[in-house]
Amino acid sequence: NSNRAAIGHLQRQLYGRRYPVLLVSTDGSTVRLRYSEPKRILMLPLDSSTLPEAERKARLRRQFPSKPKAKEEETFEGIDLDTYKKFWKK
Repeated sequence: NSNRAAIGHLQRQLYGRRYPVLLVSTDGSTVRLRYSEPKRILMLPLDSSTLPEAERKARLRRQFPSKPKAKEEETFEGIDLDTYKKFWKK
């Protein structure tokens, strides 16, 4: 029915027409082309083998950040509880 498209996106595998899309290459140049899916921008993936070693490692570090270190839990063994006794009483 015609109201189905107004409520949500269409669930189709193939689109019947071609849509104008902006293709951005790795050097920053852009090309307008017709694409089978309605998108605004397509970006080509960067070839990491052509990058210098330092920039390649920096990109990998940004892509896969290190996991945060686990914090040590505080223990209450070295605390004198008598100093805080005045806060417990009403």
